[in-house]
Amino acid sequence: MRVPLSLTTSMAGYLTGKKLSGAQKFPLVMMLEPLHACNLTCTGCGRIREYKSTINEMLTVEECLKAVDDCGAPIVSLCGGEPMIYPELDRLCKEILDRKKHIYLCTNGMFIRKRLKEFKPTSRLFFNVHLDGLEKTHDICVERDGVFREAIEGIKAAKAAGFLVTSNTTVYKETDIEEIADLFAYLQTLGVDGHMISPAYSYAAVMTKEIFMSRDEIRDKFRQASKLLERYNIVTSPIYMEYLRGERELMCTAWGNPTYNPRGWKGPCYLMTDAHHATFKEFIDNTPWEKYGHGRDPRCEDCMVHAGYEASAVLGGNKKLGDTWKMLTWTLSGKMGGLIGEPSERELQAKQNGHANGNGHSNGHGNGNGSAKRAIPVAPSNQSQDEVFRIL
Repeated sequence: MRVPLSLTTSMAGYLTGKKLSGAQKFPLVMMLEPLHACNLTCTGCGRIREYKSTINEMLTVEECLKAVDDCGAPIVSLCGGEPMIYPELDRLCKEILDRKKHIYLCTNGMFIRKRLKEFKPTSRLFFNVHLDGLEKTHDICVERDGVFREAIEGIKAAKAAGFLVTSNTTVYKETDIEEIADLFAYLQTLGVDGHMISPAYSYAAVMTKEIFMSRDEIRDKFRQASKLLERYNIVTSPIYMEYLRGERELMCTAWGNPTYNPRGWKGPCYLMTDAHHATFKEFIDNTPWEKYGHGRDPRCEDCMVHAGYEASAVLGGNKKLGDTWKMLTWTLSGKMGGLIGEPSERELQAKQNGHANGNGHSNGHGNGNGSAKRAIPVAPSNQSQDEVFRIL
């Protein structure tokens, strides 16, 4: 299967219950940010820039758990900031798992080896490691050398200890999809269980706007991506991928992935901030949803990210005949921790050389010198890495 059976059955039961109750707006994945502090200043991320004034604040475990209970979503995405620097992360994860939720622990991977002993393998917990390319490209994206190598060592350690691991890749205008295919081929040699992929969103707090794509550019990029990445265990739904390729339209379902952080419930969505609400009910009831989405708010014009549209795909927005069968066969056809079908030349090459230097491609699409021209340009950040470390 593409994901653990426990996740499939939990989500199916949750959706059935909501539909039987007549609920109109309900969450699928809760984005829980215990803190906004991070050890990196990634070029395309707006979090540490948006919340610069409160970057040293963090939620208590009790505040996090109350929000989890109020929200009720079957999946909790622990993000931030960098959640692995949250002091009581082990206790928080245990309490969430005790509630029979599934956790995607979103991390840059630099602290996995240090904190791995605090967790126990379970089908309900994924380490979701962010990687935007091979070594040279990724380290440019995150503005620090050595991050890719440490993330890879963290993945190896987690897999050796029996944990589930997924990768999470953001696609920018300059992203080389051939390189992402090489990245996935390499990650497969490490036994990574699945791959998430989504276009970048132009945060208002990020000044380097040229790295982001228009809707037409996103569609062109993902048409190419679908052809190159179909053999891997992509855990981005096929309906959402059709939307990214321009084969169908979806309307944003921002309440499907609500965000809770030290300022409260972030409205209207993970990416835009017009208000912070004290309770989840206030977030749902007081957000003017009819004002947001493509064609409604200029800030939404080029947004096609998973936080707004993956939920639309799962909830049956703009449903077509055969969508239910498509989702079922997609779920059953995946394979965690391995390739679908016989290995291609790309996978065999990745296994042979292990991408030992990580500095580009094994197939001639780039190398330590050539791939830099495809990398995301580095923008001056509003906060230096040293400042972040002093806060921590």
